[in-house]
Amino acid sequence: MSYQEITTENQLAALMAESCHKPQVIFKHSTRCYISSMVLKNTQSCFKDPRADWHLLDLIAFRNLSNEIEKLLNVPHQSPQLIIIHNRMAVYNASHEQIDAAPIFNHLDLLKP
Repeated sequence: MSYQEITTENQLAALMAESCHKPQVIFKHSTRCYISSMVLKNTQSCFKDPRADWHLLDLIAFRNLSNEIEKLLNVPHQSPQLIIIHNRMAVYNASHEQIDAAPIFNHLDLLKP
């Protein structure tokens, strides 16, 4: 997998700013949840797609950052959850078993570089 872990508010601010230049994807992962682990494993091939920068947020260790993401993007918290951010806005989100490679790639196709 190729992703950057989000552990600080500065990293979150940087990826929000970078979303104006390149789509940013956040996978919110609960390390205590079997479904989250299964979805992460099933979508790890997406994390190699160069059209976006990929980020992983450990919800157990950094719940405060998840709350900040919810506030910034107006996307209710779910776990697991995948959010595509473009121009500082959530343009796609999915949770639980709805997280699937095909819709992720379809949404990335729609975004201009």
